[in-house]
Amino acid sequence: MKIYTRTGDKGETGLIGGKRTSKADPRIVAYGAVDELNSSIGMANCILAAGEVFADLIDVFTKVQNDLFVVGSDLADPDYPASKHNTPRVTEDMASALEPVIDKFESELTPITFFILPGGNTQASILHVCRSVARRAETAVTALANNEKINPATMVYLNRLSDLLFVAARVANKRLGVSDVAWRK
Repeated sequence: MKIYTRTGDKGETGLIGGKRTSKADPRIVAYGAVDELNSSIGMANCILAAGEVFADLIDVFTKVQNDLFVVGSDLADPDYPASKHNTPRVTEDMASALEPVIDKFESELTPITFFILPGGNTQASILHVCRSVARRAETAVTALANNEKINPATMVYLNRLSDLLFVAARVANKRLGVSDVAWRK
């Protein structure tokens, strides 16, 4: 099978169910942002792999990447909630499953007493980039939800994921003995 189909050469793409739509449609923008987030997390895992103290983070983010495929497919099916296509759907349990992970990593950290700038070390920095991409994806999904019916669990998942990425960035700094970078007025 060839990777190119030429069906998108005029700025349209297909959704689950066969409907054609503009590549600038808010639905496409939303799941494109989720795809970018997934790619960013893949890059983060590569960078985390350079350190021996991050195996648990890599495991978590590999699971997250699989979850993001579900988020993307959920958004690519315009027939929410009743789809005839057996589309995987995001569940509330997916976001809930991130909460004990956040709590576990947060238990390694001291309480925040200042605003934190993205940075510290390379590993923390890429996780902050992922967090900002997650926020942008959440914004795109929210914009879509303002005009179309979508699975609300997608927004909850992305919100919780950005929290996890923030905590993971702080953990990366801590484990490598680097202080979080404080915002200075």
